[in-house]
Amino acid sequence: MATLQEKKKTGGLAGIIAGDSAICLCSAEDTSLLYRGYSIEDLANKATFEEVAWLLLRGELPTGEELKAYKQSLKKLRNLPEPLKEVLQKIPPQTHMMDVLRTGCSFLGNLEPETPLTEKYALADRLLACFGSMLLYWHHYQDTGLHLPLDTHEDTLAGHILHLIQGKSPNEMQRRCLDVSLILYAEHEFNASTFTVRTIASTLSDFYSAICGGIGALRGPLHGGANEWAMALIQQFKTPEEAEKEIMNMLNNKQLIMGFGHRVYTTADPRSVVIKRWAKELSEEAGDTRIFPIAEAIEKVMWREKKLFPNLDFYSAVAYTFCGIPTPMFTPLFVMSRISGWSAHFNEQRVANKLIRPISNYIGPQLRSFKPIAERA
Repeated sequence: MATLQEKKKTGGLAGIIAGDSAICLCSAEDTSLLYRGYSIEDLANKATFEEVAWLLLRGELPTGEELKAYKQSLKKLRNLPEPLKEVLQKIPPQTHMMDVLRTGCSFLGNLEPETPLTEKYALADRLLACFGSMLLYWHHYQDTGLHLPLDTHEDTLAGHILHLIQGKSPNEMQRRCLDVSLILYAEHEFNASTFTVRTIASTLSDFYSAICGGIGALRGPLHGGANEWAMALIQQFKTPEEAEKEIMNMLNNKQLIMGFGHRVYTTADPRSVVIKRWAKELSEEAGDTRIFPIAEAIEKVMWREKKLFPNLDFYSAVAYTFCGIPTPMFTPLFVMSRISGWSAHFNEQRVANKLIRPISNYIGPQLRSFKPIAERA
């Protein structure tokens, strides 16, 4: 057990308990992940993302009637105010898609601000429903100059997002794969973006400010951006043999391989097992003989040489590719899912709030005398 002094010097707050939470349990000891006490395997196999979002926000699974009403409510929240559409039209086409979501979220906060009368879950449900519309409206307008109709009539968020991307109703395997992916990405304890959201919430700032902070934290390649880098890596190679050779060269040159290892888990990421199965099924449906075998070759090399396992991002990149999702949208999809977890943590922080204000381990110079500028060399 590390002493307090040793913990103080631990980089990145690794191993530091930063607060109490009843939302999620990530266990390195038995490589498990629980949302409100339910295993990620059970949720991925048996639940829908809407059920999981309700669970994270409200603490219990919905009844059949509650779920039906919730889906209908979310469908009604998918559209965007005209002033927001006008702002999205003005965002340059080369803008990073995470920046589009950050700007859209912030501007929506001006149009539909949080007030003392705002219902506890209203803003979470609003962003849950409309983040996909926000990004795809901007993307379609920049690509075609046309206004994208946002009423897809799809019953699920996964179906709605894929319909907006593909311009048609997706097939059932793709729809269910994205639904499962949204479940897997929905929550993960005090990760960097969630801790950012809680820190902002602890200052008693508003909901939109906290979510914009979460988007900013998730934008970095060491957090949410890893899935985009993973796909870029996989697509470099033509064969599994070439992949193995080049990954060995990268390791010998001490280059970072994105999509492997985790700050909590030590032997496996329980979410990766689930999404790898979906990536394999989708690759078989597509008749793929290159992408999935290359991904597996990279996985084998990383485990053999470094004992590093794929995290959720690695095979999510493969699965998303077979769903027809453009690579720059991978991390924004993370936002569309994680908004459920962020919102749950925001609300939990507010219930028993204490300002989050850690101390630093100072390594600068000791007290020095100030010299007037004429005396400085």
